[in-house]
Amino acid sequence: MSKTEFVIEPGRQDIVITRTFDAPRELVFKVVTDPSLIAKWWGPRQYETLVDTMDVRPGGRWRMIHDAGDGNTYGFKGVYHDVVAPERVVQTFEFEGAPGHVALETLTLEDDGGKTRYLAQSVFQSVEARDAMVQSGMEGGARETLDRLDELVQSLR
Repeated sequence: MSKTEFVIEPGRQDIVITRTFDAPRELVFKVVTDPSLIAKWWGPRQYETLVDTMDVRPGGRWRMIHDAGDGNTYGFKGVYHDVVAPERVVQTFEFEGAPGHVALETLTLEDDGGKTRYLAQSVFQSVEARDAMVQSGMEGGARETLDRLDELVQSLR
């Protein structure tokens, strides 16, 4: 069972996701910022994730593509606003299938006695945009993604 928790309050523009990983913060930070590792866990298992661009620095850009294996691909992109190793990454997130709907994501990694508390807040442009993301099945995809992140982190310990 996933240990991922969601806070999705009615009438708000944000989603907060938390999870604790049994691994040091430096390792979790490496796995979420290393282009050679991110494709191994980013997104649901049914997709192959291709890293098109990943320049992890303030002002750097990122773009990932999910390949569904049936000829369909789904692109995601953003810009890094702040990167403080090993504690924080602030970036935008945009699904290319819904251009113009940009969320601001802040990932904070807190040291919890050798474990890492992962706290991700996504702020959307409106309550309606946030609700549309929730209705898209985002919760299931995020759970599976963080389960995959945990599996990779454990394999690298």
